[in-house]
Formats: sequence, C-alpha cells, structure tokens
Amino acid sequence: MLIGGATTSKMHTAVKIEPCYKNSASVYVLDASRSVVVVQKLLNPDNKAEYMQDIRDEYAELRKEYYDSQKDKSFVSLSKARSKALKTNWDQIKPVKPTVLGTQVFKEYDLNKLLPFIDWDPFFQTWQIRGKYPNRTYPKIFKDKTVGEQAQKLFDDAQRMLKDIIDKKLIEARGIIGFYPCNSNPEDDIEVYDENDGETLKAKFCTIRQQIDKDQDAFVAMSDFIAPKAGGVKDYIGFFACSAGFNQDKVCQPYVDAGDDYNNMMVKTLTDRLAEAFSEQLHQEVRKDIWGYSPDEKLSVQECLAVKYQGIRPAPGYPSQPDHTEKCVMWDLMKIKEQTGIELTESLAMDPASSVCGLYFGNPNAYYFGCDEICKDQVESYAKRKNMPKKEVEKWLATILSYDPDEEMNPAE
Repeated sequence: MLIGGATTSKMHTAVKIEPCYKNSASVYVLDASRSVVVVQKLLNPDNKAEYMQDIRDEYAELRKEYYDSQKDKSFVSLSKARSKALKTNWDQIKPVKPTVLGTQVFKEYDLNKLLPFIDWDPFFQTWQIRGKYPNRTYPKIFKDKTVGEQAQKLFDDAQRMLKDIIDKKLIEARGIIGFYPCNSNPEDDIEVYDENDGETLKAKFCTIRQQIDKDQDAFVAMSDFIAPKAGGVKDYIGFFACSAGFNQDKVCQPYVDAGDDYNNMMVKTLTDRLAEAFSEQLHQEVRKDIWGYSPDEKLSVQECLAVKYQGIRPAPGYPSQPDHTEKCVMWDLMKIKEQTGIELTESLAMDPASSVCGLYFGNPNAYYFGCDEICKDQVESYAKRKNMPKKEVEKWLATILSYDPDEEMNPAE
C-alpha cells in the first residue's frame, strides 16, 4: 500500500498507518513519480524482504521520535484556548461589502489569462527536478549545472503541450465563486447568512482552534478572522472552486493506449498547474474588483505567488482547517456540482482531480497557520457542533489528534 498526497507525510504513515496494516508493506511515497521505484523494489524477489525490513526499521525509529516528542508537549483546554483567541479591533477594521453577493459561475474560462500565473517551481518538483541553491527556482533552474539542461527540455515540452491544449481547446476550465454576509459565534463557527436578507442562517462552517501550548499570545481559529455576532458588525466571507481538468481523461487516453507515460503525465501536471493558476488569477480579480477590498493593489505575479496581498484563501483539509468534510458545506451552499460539474468523491477529493477550492477571507489581519494537534474536549465540541458522531470526527481528524481514540487519552486533562 503506497501512501502519498499533499496532506500525508512519512511520519503520519509510520505512526498511524504502518502499525495497523499487517498484511504486507505500507510505504510513504513523496509523489507519484517515485512510486515506480518503490513498486519495483517490492516486486523484486531478490531484495523485497530486505527492503521491507528497512522500511519497518525506519518507521519504528520515526514512531519512537514521534512519541518522544509528545512527552515534551503541553496542551491547554478548549475553554482556555478560546479565552486567548486572536483579538481584533473591529472599530478600526470596516469589512468591505462585495460588489455582488451570491454566486458567479465561470465556464470555458480563457486559459490564456492563466498562463502568467503558473507557478513553475511545483511543476519541476513533480518531475523530481530540483536545482541547487541559488539556482533551484524558476527561471534560475535553467542555469543549474546539474539539472539545467533537463529542466529546459522539460519546460520546452510543456510549452508545446500548453500551446496545443489552448489552440485546440482540449481542456475546459470552470469555476464558481460566492460571497455572503457572515459572523462568528463563541463556539468557533462561522455563520453564513442569506445573501438577500443578510439574516437568515444559510450555512455554518465549523473551525478548529489551536491547543498546543507554545507560550504564544493567541490560540487561533479561522473564525477569529470574522467579526463576532455579538459585536454588531456585519462581515463577509467568500468561497470558490475552480478546475482546469474537464476533458483531461479524453486528452490522456490516446497516450495511455500508446503506453506513453511521459505525455500522459505531462497533461496531468499541466492541468494541475493551470488549476492552481486559475485560483491565483481569480483571487486577484476578487481582491481588486469582485469583492474589491484592495482596489488599488499593484502586485506582480511573483508577489502574488509569494502571498504579498491582503487576505487568505485556505482550503478545507489543509493545516488551518484539516477537516475535509467542510467541503460538503461549501458544495451544498453554492450548489457547486450542479453549477459547475465539479464533484466530491467518496473520500472528498475533487473530481476532476485538477481542481482547487477554498474560502476567501478579506481581513487584513488574516494569515495562514496550522492546527498541529487538538484534544478530546475540542473533538467532542466539534462533533456536537457538526452533529456528527465522535468516532466519525476522529476518523476525519486522525492526523491531528493528540490522543489515541482507542485509549481515550486527553493531554489537556
């Protein structure tokens, strides 16, 4: 069993998965391109046993390292964490009302608009091409003595493929954005109201609060970036989903039939980059025009990629909100499947795979953060707020639990 993806890690595989999977081997693989080497080793009768034992030994060391680190961690109760929430002076911050409330749908989006926003560094990383400092980033990587020539050839092939995709309209990009009045409540939830009357509760997004005590000033949750209901300030929030993966399977099928792994992977890596570029380009339009809270923004593409702008767009399932089930709230709120064709799979991945979704926060004090681990008291609160069985919540939040659900331990107690 190979474990990989943006929200996985070798440590998580070693601690949470490998001890429970006794059938054979469970191996963390950094990305898809490395899976071939791993599978070859697992299928080779001459070194399979030795390779598997090396993996088990390595993961045993990682588990020891992990559990040793737990001994040094301290946690605060949920009530104490909430008492030290991030404070904002809402007399100084006046939320800007979006120019249009409700949803806007984009179909057959112009791919040419996305090209300047492609971040090429992850593209080269996917292909395992990493230059040496200071030449490891695009476009300096082309001058790297070790991988420069290879990087240039790959880039040239990508440009030809992109031109073909755009000129022949082989791939369709679709997206949706939505803006709504909202407020936060004392239980770390973001209440989203009807776009017409601004009062009727239309959805509730449950956020997760930091609980590890690192002697910090605040224990943060995403709800801290939204004006509290009790304060009387009407705030706003946005959501988006976009994809550059429509017709991808049709484009890839001839390469699959011909056994052409290179071009098959090239299409998929490019549609991934286009989807990310779509989210970046759309966010710029949101900040400057559609929401319009930064109308005078004058940032280069590189400054945008470096997140030099006001506001954030975190995605459910990632560090600040590790629960993928919050995507379901977004899909129900904006009817994303019905309006765009972007679907959620049983495991809450997006289909087409080359898709991105997230929330828009316009608060100038909003920033990205991580909820490393949480305690049982927060899990119980979260389950109640979501009207979900605790065991189900523990399944979706398994990567950030500070306790073993089977042992019912709680470091905050």
